[in-house]
Amino acid sequence: MGTVKAIVGFLAIIFVVYAGFQVVPPELNNYSFQDDLRNIALTGGANPHETDQDLLESALRRAREHGITLTPEQVIVQHIGTPGAPAVYVAADYTVPISLPGYSFTLHFTPSSGNKGL
Repeated sequence: MGTVKAIVGFLAIIFVVYAGFQVVPPELNNYSFQDDLRNIALTGGANPHETDQDLLESALRRAREHGITLTPEQVIVQHIGTPGAPAVYVAADYTVPISLPGYSFTLHFTPSSGNKGL
């Protein structure tokens, strides 16, 4: 009986490690991408000559660098604030499919540059 418990415990540990290798990379990519969106929003707010299209292309390029597949429809770029204090809000919405033995699911991510403001 002790041997069976040890084998089941060992298999459970292997499954958890395998699941971690499937789930952790998309989480880390999302975290890095969210940081990039903040930088895009900061530089976009500081440079009034950048258009929404420029910011959108920058966000799509950064997503590709992180292995995230996005379409332009999945990215939101909005200029907010006043003319004296311009700001930019950038957000994305995407999912990543995860396949584990016997179970599949999707991780849903909505990274953004921060609060939209009032």
